[in-house]
Amino acid sequence: MAIRFYDLVGSDPLRPFSPHCWKIRMALAHKGLEVERVPVRFTEVPGIEGGAARTLPAINHDGKLVVDSFSIALYLRDAFPDSGEHLFVGNGATGLSRFVEAWTNTQLHSWIRNWALLDILAMLDPVDQVYFRKSREERYGKPLEEIVAGREKSLPDLLARLDPLRTMLASQPYLGGNSPLFADYVVFGAFQWLRVCSGLAMIPASEPVLEWVDRMLDLHDGLARSTPQANA
Repeated sequence: MAIRFYDLVGSDPLRPFSPHCWKIRMALAHKGLEVERVPVRFTEVPGIEGGAARTLPAINHDGKLVVDSFSIALYLRDAFPDSGEHLFVGNGATGLSRFVEAWTNTQLHSWIRNWALLDILAMLDPVDQVYFRKSREERYGKPLEEIVAGREKSLPDLLARLDPLRTMLASQPYLGGNSPLFADYVVFGAFQWLRVCSGLAMIPASEPVLEWVDRMLDLHDGLARSTPQANA
């Protein structure tokens, strides 16, 4: 039986953008699992699974609902130990992946959010635009336009934040070594979020991390690349 995967989208169901959902979409492909993808808009989330799933991503496998990207990855590890490739390798892999998740959330997501807020807004249906603007302006305490204003000046900050990733990838093709692990998908989810919503043209073509992004885009028969880059 296929795993039902709830995937956050805007007005176009074929342009999923959530970094957390992309982690799981890639992880499901990594495990070679059959998936029933269900596109969900922001204002539709409270209605899925009878209201049991309040955030995305979420999966339903044989009637078992699992939410939260890391919890889903652990579930896939335990429920499908012999399917596809491993998402975690070694005794410390789970803890190290938690660190990668924390680094990504604090260092990359915070920057991307400030860059992409208005681009995300433009991708949504009118009813979702109302929800998104209201919820984000309440969360951040200022208009979206004020958050995004002058965003080009923040690019050097992003490039500095990439230093640990750039340094590691200078000696190996993936965070997981010679092949990707869940930690790669955690970080890649952030880049795919930026790529789908705003594009990656703001990052200099000479940036070495983009070579890793290209490798990630090619995985699983070009799964992530099949969603076009914004402004491409």
